[in-house]
Amino acid sequence: MAKKTIRTIPQERTAIPVQTPEDRVQNFAEVALGYLQGHALNECERCLLCPEPACVKACPVAINIPGFIEQIIDGEFHAAYETLSDANLLPAICGRVCPQEDQCEAVCPVGDTLEPVAIGRLERWLGDMAIEQGWNSQPYHEPNGFKVGIVGSGPAGIACAADLAKAGCDVTVYEALHKAGGVLRYGIPEFRLPNQVIDVEMGNITKLGVKIECNTLVGRLFTIEQMIDEMAYDAVFIGTGAGSPKFMGIPGESLNGVLSANELLTRTNLMGAGDFPNYDTPLHLGKKVAIIGSGNTAMDAMRVARRLGAETVYCIYRRTEAESPAREEEIHHAKEEGIDFRWLTTPVEILDDGEGNVRGMRCLEMELGEPDDSGRRRPVPIEGSEYEFEADMVVYAIGTNPNPIIGQTSKLKLNQWGYLDTDENLATSMAGVYAGGDIVTGAATVILAMGAGRKAARSIKSYLGIRDTDAVYLPEQGGDGGTLFGINLEERNFVRLQGA
Repeated sequence: MAKKTIRTIPQERTAIPVQTPEDRVQNFAEVALGYLQGHALNECERCLLCPEPACVKACPVAINIPGFIEQIIDGEFHAAYETLSDANLLPAICGRVCPQEDQCEAVCPVGDTLEPVAIGRLERWLGDMAIEQGWNSQPYHEPNGFKVGIVGSGPAGIACAADLAKAGCDVTVYEALHKAGGVLRYGIPEFRLPNQVIDVEMGNITKLGVKIECNTLVGRLFTIEQMIDEMAYDAVFIGTGAGSPKFMGIPGESLNGVLSANELLTRTNLMGAGDFPNYDTPLHLGKKVAIIGSGNTAMDAMRVARRLGAETVYCIYRRTEAESPAREEEIHHAKEEGIDFRWLTTPVEILDDGEGNVRGMRCLEMELGEPDDSGRRRPVPIEGSEYEFEADMVVYAIGTNPNPIIGQTSKLKLNQWGYLDTDENLATSMAGVYAGGDIVTGAATVILAMGAGRKAARSIKSYLGIRDTDAVYLPEQGGDGGTLFGINLEERNFVRLQGA
């Protein structure tokens, strides 16, 4: 293959087909329709197949991105899926919801001159082909006798479970809700991530031998200590996320019609509230809905409210669009769908209609001052700018706190913010117990949680003395502990024998 240069590759990033705004606000079908094969092949030709790919290092789960792209170019689609799923068993999910523009695509050298290669769209296309063709990656694994418990079936827990199952562990995942998937299931609407995709890719996890027990709230039915002592787990991983909502503490937050984005999305995504009374989950959606916040969760809440029949949906954000933490694509789609953005605005009171219900909000206009600790310019109130506007529902989407139950029911050490305290290997204060994802770092992305899950799996394998080829031989893992009779000491001279 001739060496590619910026001048010889397709210059335009391959667009992805989407539903029109007029159509999509009437349904919950996917907005982005995905690449066809021609689209995918054209976009693959834009990859320079770098010999030292920065995109791999920028990927939290270290997917061999040039490897699977080159296999697509060669028409080896199944092999490309095997390469992709070796690092990520949820490619159709991650291809849809991960912020590739801030990770692998952000360091793509094509992006220095043109738009970067659409890595996320290619990942989605390949993941969707695997679903359509019924492919799944099931490497052979010999049971090793170790039993590992995973708390939470979100991205961190599932990534950890998959790697440990591949290593031969007997893995059981405990999920508090009635369906597996964690935030993938309850926090992301179907127009961004269809439940069918979650079902198939979660099913691939169970084909590895992982058992998933739903309706099991760890900390109430049994504790982390009981998992180690009485239930005889050799190790435990905690990936319970950070799903406890934050509020502002302003007057009026106890009124009827005030709720969190997590509640709105969970009722709709997981409990069928959008189809009430066919499902017995009420929502009582307002006609004029104000969403406080401007992250991806806020965008999801706004667009769900719009689809469920809200006449007007406001985005209330104290900074400008440039400081918004949401993906550019989500803001663009929200604008197309008629969301009314009120930038540089902060609420100071939620107003009562006299009967305990929301009738509006009192807000202040803001201006940007000096940068704060986050690096973004600090919003400062403009004196005399207070005004009111009408709203009959207010939804908070300003971040989350850690799930408190594990901290309340175990002796695990917490940090000053209430998150589980871990060392650099994601080990907690209790021997054999590891944690990762939002319960450690605070709210982050799906792929960062998966990266934490995989890192914790490596640590658990080391703790249990399980041979881990990746940890021993990958250069970034070190592997400089010396040798004995030509065998790396980090292998612990471990070998499994099978009797006659």
